[in-house]
Order: sequence, then C-alpha cells, then structure tokens
Amino acid sequence: MGVEAVTTDVPPKLSTIEASKRLAAWTAVDRHVKEEHKVIGIGSGSTVPYVVERIVAQGREANKDRVFIPTGFQSKELIVKGNLLLGDVDQYPRIDVTLDGADEVDKDLNAIKGGGACHLREKVLAEAADTFIVVADYRKNSEVLGTTYTAGIPIEVAPFAYAKVLQNLHAIGSPNAALRMAQKKAGPVVSDNGNFIIDAPFPEEDMKDPYTLLTKLKMLTGVVEVGLFCHMAKAAYFGNQDGSVTVRWLDGRVEHVSKRASPLVPPEDSTDDEPSPMPDGPLEHSIGNSKGAPAVNGNGDKA
Repeated sequence: MGVEAVTTDVPPKLSTIEASKRLAAWTAVDRHVKEEHKVIGIGSGSTVPYVVERIVAQGREANKDRVFIPTGFQSKELIVKGNLLLGDVDQYPRIDVTLDGADEVDKDLNAIKGGGACHLREKVLAEAADTFIVVADYRKNSEVLGTTYTAGIPIEVAPFAYAKVLQNLHAIGSPNAALRMAQKKAGPVVSDNGNFIIDAPFPEEDMKDPYTLLTKLKMLTGVVEVGLFCHMAKAAYFGNQDGSVTVRWLDGRVEHVSKRASPLVPPEDSTDDEPSPMPDGPLEHSIGNSKGAPAVNGNGDKA
C-alpha cells in the first residue's frame, strides 16, 4: 500500500526563525523519507521536532513498518510521543536515511555539530545511514565554518583526560579552548555517554580545511569524538526568511526551492484559507553553480 497523502493543518504562528526551521524540515522529509525507507535515524536539536512532526503527518499506514533510531534523549522522546516504533543502532547498524540539525554548515557540506552535546551518537547515526540529510535555518548557512557558530568545535572527552586534552588544544592553536560548564547546576556539562565537552575555537585559517583539523583533533589521546562532520551529508536544507528553501548538494549544486513550491504555502490562486497538501508533482526550483548544473527532479536526484 502506498504512502498516505500528507495533509497539513493550519500551523501555529511561529517566529521567523522557527518558521524557517520548520520549512527546512518539512521540505527535507517530503523529499527524502519515502515509502521504501524503513529504518530512519532521528537527530537532535531545535529543528528535529519539525522533522518528526512531518513524518508523523505521513500517517499510520506509512509508519507502521518503520523503525526510528534516536541520537539522544530528546529524539527518543519525540519518537515515543509521536507513537513511532523506537529502535536502537545495535539492532539496526544500517539506516536508510538520517535527518539531523547542525550548528553551522559550510559551502562543501562540512558541519559543526555538538552544541547540544550529542555529536558522538549523531555521528554514529550519520555514518550508519545510506543518506544523511542536514536541516537548519538560514543562520547556519556559511561559506566557512566558525563564521556564525563562534563557540568553537565541540569535543567530547573522557573525564579522566580533560585537563591534558585542554593543554594539548591550547598548544595546537586553540588558546581559548575551555570545558563547557552546565547552566543552572554546578560543574561541567556531561554527555549522554558520561563524558565532558570541550569547546575549542580555531582561527579561520584552520576552519577552511576542517577535515585536516578533524584528523588532528581525533589523534589527541582522551578525545572520544569531534563535532566536525566532514564528507558525510548528501544535502543540507536551509529554510529562509522569505519562505524559500536553499539546498546545498554534495556535488556543489545550489538549489533554490521557491516560496510558491513550499509545503507551507498554498497556491497563489487558491481561495482557501488553509494550506494545501504537498503537490504530487516535482517541486518548483532553480539551480545554479559555476559549472552549469544538471536539472534535478522533485526527489533531489539528477534528472
């Protein structure tokens, strides 16, 4: 039986930023969570509730045979509250598609993640997925990492080793690296894995080559995982203030999904007050890059 048609109730009034997050999430789900996808990774962060919301809207029939793998406590709660089947990466080491947020994404789809201290589990689910998709609002779309997310690279470390890791970070170019301290409680932030988090800002020169920096940081004894996600995402969806979506693809294409094609916007000639369901046909879009990019269809694949 096919996937039920997605219908949309009148959405609550959101701030511009929240509306942008929802727009990115809904568009990504409509394109990448298909009938054949049975094992789905659910990431963490402020955009992810809209991802789950849109998946739930696909209907019980579409979701009855699916298993959802969380990256942490937040995503686990979203899955349970959405009456979706909860699974574990131990049971499903291969995932069809994982959707997750990001703190910042550069022009090559490298990302900073870990502002919520879940980047170890997020990276496991991203690597396990056949397709890894990032969803975010327009503020996260950068040319170079560290431009808008200035707190530094999140680094999960074994508690026993944190002081030595900090010393090493200071020596290799991050003099302001510091242990992340908890809010409203004394002491450091502790990850779901029982580890500490260090935030390590690096100069733009290093951030222009995040893969080399990632390799250097992973070699430090005591480091469990680094919040640099390099060469992993297939696409990143950014909701914009004007109701459009910018999609960056791994091959360098930049796609612009117009407001007219948004899943949140009814047709201009509609007399109804309620948003209409997603159209059955391909989304309207234009694509541009310096090399003359090929057309893509509504699934984001090359035509």
